Amino acid sequence: MQDLVGPAVGTLALAALGGYLLGSIPFGVIITRAAGAGDVRNIGSGNIGATNVLRTGRKDLALATLLLDAGKGAVALLIARHLFHSEAAGAIAGGAAFLGHLFPIWLGFKGGKGVATFYGLLLAAAWPLGLMAAAVWLIAAFAFRYSSLAALISAATAPLLALLPLAAVGLPVGAPILILTIFAAVLIWIRHHQNIARLLKGEEPRIGAKKA
Repeated sequence: MQDLVGPAVGTLALAALGGYLLGSIPFGVIITRAAGAGDVRNIGSGNIGATNVLRTGRKDLALATLLLDAGKGAVALLIARHLFHSEAAGAIAGGAAFLGHLFPIWLGFKGGKGVATFYGLLLAAAWPLGLMAAAVWLIAAFAFRYSSLAALISAATAPLLALLPLAAVGLPVGAPILILTIFAAVLIWIRHHQNIARLLKGEEPRIGAKKA
């Protein structure tokens, strides 16, 4: 808990600003436009994330978007943690990058749903936690064939996974990372409210299905 309150306010503000600006980079929009695939916001769900980029039919663009969206969260957290020697500064920068992806200033604060950035944050904060959360997504996606449902299940279980008594691999995590995990998980659920409504109605497209 000492690390949570130790850094100066100016340090935390700088970490938050840098993280937000990095997280605001809309890689899905940039990549699809550069590749001549149009504006991803006019395709499928209109989301700027990798799942919607995949609906362009370009798996390579979707993979690049996935890696870059995950990477910006990880980079924000790692840089702040290294520069300021503080887990709290890293968590705040990572959380700000997550907010930047959801509400990017460059796109009128209309961004993605944060799933890839979420995994990037977890992998950077505590790689065993990130791997376990990703494994939950894979299992749920294979079992139910819904990307959104898999993301919701993974996000809901991530804070519980963060509390596992596995000291040999860096778990449980400290208070700043636990708070970051809960914060991001809650926002993922909020950002998926339309998906939740479609799931309840049986109208959510399954993985691999095309959406006009």
